[in-house]
Amino acid sequence: MSAPRRVNWPLVAAAATGVQVGAAIVASRFAVAEVPPLTLAMLRYAIGFVCLLPFAWREAIRTLGSPSLAPVAGSRWRDLLAMAALGIGQFGILIALLNFGLQHVGAAQAALIFSLFPLLTLLLAAALGRERITWQLLVGVLLSIAGVALALGPKLGTAASGANHWWGELAVAAAALTGAACSVLYRPFLRRYPTVPVSAFAMLASVVFLALLATTEQWPQRLAGISAPAWAAVAFIGVSSGVGYFWWLYALKHESPTRVTVFLALNPVTAAFLGWAVLGERLPAAAIGALAVIALALWVATRAGPPRPR
Repeated sequence: MSAPRRVNWPLVAAAATGVQVGAAIVASRFAVAEVPPLTLAMLRYAIGFVCLLPFAWREAIRTLGSPSLAPVAGSRWRDLLAMAALGIGQFGILIALLNFGLQHVGAAQAALIFSLFPLLTLLLAAALGRERITWQLLVGVLLSIAGVALALGPKLGTAASGANHWWGELAVAAAALTGAACSVLYRPFLRRYPTVPVSAFAMLASVVFLALLATTEQWPQRLAGISAPAWAAVAFIGVSSGVGYFWWLYALKHESPTRVTVFLALNPVTAAFLGWAVLGERLPAAAIGALAVIALALWVATRAGPPRPR
């Protein structure tokens, strides 16, 4: 009798992150009526940082004081700058590109373009020699894109043709590429430092960057006018994002970037089901089929062991 298969907790964390992103999107739809996009993003990660800080502080002090890191003390500042740049890229630049793209491209088209995230991650990781392209991984990634397309099919057909401009599509594609690059480049730092301090520091860097961008929305003056229900939605988004980002980096630390990012395909399906359950939005029949296709994609992409680096 064969031994029971062990639970792959990094992939469980990746799946939880995909669901969390979808839930945050639904909450954001409620909050964005009162809170502008950049201000909402800044508050989201500021709250997430505050939630992570108590856990990150002690671990960071212990890590920075470790004798094993003494010979490379000079490299710590370079590592901090690199992690700050990755945090700004993952949250600040990515969100700015998405917001610009959404001004010119419909939400469904943008989501479909952004679903190229895992494919771009796979290609970039392979180009850098971080992992090999296996047929299971490639088929799983392509199936996940097909599942997202199926989920968004009704909305794709009703999008206004006048909203499509190539620079908007290019901006969304650049946002997906930015996320893919950050996912691949995080891993050396996650192997060198504990996950919680890396999560908190990268999130803090993104908050500073977003706070500067959000000055165009006069965010300090807007805070007093936000209603209690909107603050509750913002608090949920922020706390869940702090936890979700920790899950995300934990998964990237122990699994290949492609096998982690493919779980982002759960995002639009989760948003569709929660939008139906919480906001009373219509649930497209295609969402059920999309869930089945995405489940197949995740099974194919993760059934084999992680691809070995070249």
